[in-house]
Amino acid sequence: MPQDEADDGGGLLCPSAPAESAGSVLIGVVSGTPGAPRVVPTAHAMPVTLEITELARPASPGEVFRFASACRTSGCVHFKQSACQIASRSAVLLDEVVEELPRCPIRAQCRWFHQEGPSLCRRCPQIVTDQHRPTAEMLRIVNEDDPPAGVVP
Repeated sequence: MPQDEADDGGGLLCPSAPAESAGSVLIGVVSGTPGAPRVVPTAHAMPVTLEITELARPASPGEVFRFASACRTSGCVHFKQSACQIASRSAVLLDEVVEELPRCPIRAQCRWFHQEGPSLCRRCPQIVTDQHRPTAEMLRIVNEDDPPAGVVP
């Protein structure tokens, strides 16, 4: 059985999940500008409610908030070669945007942290789940099929 299928997520959370995912929790609020968004982490993870998602209108909840839910591993299009490719590509393609590790309500359970370590935490604030006008770099992170060069699976 391929490793992708054998990995059940081990209780890890995807830090960029849709609000509609079962068991989703709110972990951040998007601030900054459209060209340089920054996710400000919440003090603690909060269960997603209809009232929270309605606060985003007329934007989508993923443009305004960051949500986490159980990592779906092989059930996710971004999970290949036993790794989250969003995390792998972000670690290679994005520059760090903070020097200190940002506060994070899910770090102990975060798929990205367990996979890429603290260096991805320094890149994480610029990753917005739903972007109205994503940069070419962000599109490359989301749309490429293969792991980035230099990443050993």
